[in-house]
Amino acid sequence: MSNIVAIIGRPNVGKSTLYNRLTETRKAIVDDMSGVTRDRHYGVAEWVGKPFTVIDTGGYVSGSDDVFEAAIREQVLIAIEESTVILFMVDVTTGVTDLDDAIADVLRRSNKPVLVVANKVDNTQLLGEVHEFHSLGLGELYAISSMTGSGTGELLDEVVKHFNDIEPDETQLPKYAIVGRPNVGKSSLINALIGKERNIVTSIAGTTRDSIHIHYNQFGHEFMLIDTAGLRKKTKVKENIEFYSVMRTIKALEEADVVILMIDAQEGLESQDINIFHLAEKNKKGIVILANKWDMIEKDHKSTKQFEDQIKERLAPFTDVPIVFTSVTEKQRIFKAVEVASQVYQNKIKKVPTSKLNDVMLPIIEAFPPPSTKGKYIKVKYITQISGSSPMFAFFCNLPQYIKEPYRRFVENKLRENFDFTGVPMQVFFRQK
Repeated sequence: MSNIVAIIGRPNVGKSTLYNRLTETRKAIVDDMSGVTRDRHYGVAEWVGKPFTVIDTGGYVSGSDDVFEAAIREQVLIAIEESTVILFMVDVTTGVTDLDDAIADVLRRSNKPVLVVANKVDNTQLLGEVHEFHSLGLGELYAISSMTGSGTGELLDEVVKHFNDIEPDETQLPKYAIVGRPNVGKSSLINALIGKERNIVTSIAGTTRDSIHIHYNQFGHEFMLIDTAGLRKKTKVKENIEFYSVMRTIKALEEADVVILMIDAQEGLESQDINIFHLAEKNKKGIVILANKWDMIEKDHKSTKQFEDQIKERLAPFTDVPIVFTSVTEKQRIFKAVEVASQVYQNKIKKVPTSKLNDVMLPIIEAFPPPSTKGKYIKVKYITQISGSSPMFAFFCNLPQYIKEPYRRFVENKLRENFDFTGVPMQVFFRQK
């Protein structure tokens, strides 16, 4: 079970500002990836060592005011169903509005923890105005200013109290999640792999099912497939599909060891695909890209190479990712996809012996040492792999603070060239010896 925090509320109460504050604080430290798309409405945050996914629901509603109310209600229902904690944001400068009342009405009936966050409390005069929101009947209020960040610490202390303890899964089998935008062929791929059609959508109105786990055991491969396809709850309101599929994808992705990202070869990589890719990368998951519907593409002898180059250019800097060209309807290369995912899983859990690491990497570093800074020379003395759920390496040296990003990337590339970590994000640390 992953922990998902959804920020809901009517427009212009400051949801995005809070989202940016929660995700950027960590991003500033962890995420020096260049060219990361800015249009994301979901990202990773961390508080007191507990990582969680934050969703800014504001990015998923558009339309006129009357459509708006229905769309927001529907989002609230999806958020109640899918998230661990809900932050209901209101604006102290406007007080309680009709739409706030309508949202509170839906939330009161939920059994999820809901924290009412009164935003824009930018000075002490406004603190007195917060009490008005007790009328929503949702318990404890948190006064914050998402602009300045005041009050967010107390809020987060409360948020993490409601988290699920991530239980180690009882099955030790690797878990592969098949994700991607609607209609890229996820269901067909699963049906082709397990060799039977399954009617996934249940006909009982309002039933919801969590992502389905399928035990796959044939042709020498055994793993759990996490299927997010076709998991749609039938609601009376026309469903907010994008928001719903994003919630489901995030849950599946956090559970998985390897993420199989299916894209439509005719449409190429779209921004939501890139968002999912970066989320998988930040969560240190193995990644395989399946370019499906490849049978529809006019090809010459150069096309796969060109297509790969175009994709990798958009995923940079992490480009050591396998791309498999499939046609699920023609059953082309679907079992190759399974083999590649299994190889990526092996790469993810691979441990390189310390002696081998030092034998291979020290001569490379000696030949191409880190550039000297302020006349000081950096000497790397020893390398070891740190145990973790994905590859992490510590390079012990005299002046770790002088190592710059380009050199870190050079070292990572050399590790990849020599030890094959295709498909797996890697962390390289320089530490004081």
